[in-house]
Amino acid sequence: MSKYDKSFKEEAIRLAVTSSQPIAKTAYDLGINESTLYYWVSQAKDKAAVVTNENGTPANLIEELNRLRKENARLKEEREILKKATAFFAKETK
Repeated sequence: MSKYDKSFKEEAIRLAVTSSQPIAKTAYDLGINESTLYYWVSQAKDKAAVVTNENGTPANLIEELNRLRKENARLKEEREILKKATAFFAKETK
């Protein structure tokens, strides 16, 4: 019998996959072994649905979600830089 119930595992996997913190930190916060959480995440990735990414190639749903989140964070950062640059140049032209 497993030490952890199904709902705990599912929540741990969700936290590990969606959190911006490392899996090791998530495992520590949950009080479980880091290798156990890595194993659960690996199993979940193997079972995850396959989708087509923007290039038309198949991609694991979890991996695609993580890639899109990183891209989204980068785009937000770029937008903030452009906002600051726009404000700076607007002041210069006055």
